[in-house]
Amino acid sequence: MTDLQRVSVREVMKKNFDMVDGMLTVKDALSTMKHVETKSLVVEKRNDHDEYGMVLISDIARKVLAVDRAPERVNIYEVMTKPVVTIDPDMDIRYCARLFERLGLSRAPVVEDGKVVGIVSHTDMVLKGMCNNI
Repeated sequence: MTDLQRVSVREVMKKNFDMVDGMLTVKDALSTMKHVETKSLVVEKRNDHDEYGMVLISDIARKVLAVDRAPERVNIYEVMTKPVVTIDPDMDIRYCARLFERLGLSRAPVVEDGKVVGIVSHTDMVLKGMCNNI
């Protein structure tokens, strides 16, 4: 390990994110987005035994825009990733970055006690975690 002091995901994650119902159309989900800087939507669980989903703006670009599908005719559940890998808020950002690399992720929901409490991305880990400690 390097000289970088321990920084947890909780310290760098974005606490503002958008959560949507998977039944919403892409058009409706995008119109409700308040936190565009997260570049993603977390998809709510349908019940206690379900899992969270996630849609990245890049998913919508590839699966709706690029193939010329009408956003008012595509539901979020059709383009989301589910189940989504979730991150513990107390994980060290170095391990989170390694997990992202291993799994090919760019961002993930941060879950504590079964509830989404934030979103973490490469950008957050580098700019808020690493750069603030150099």
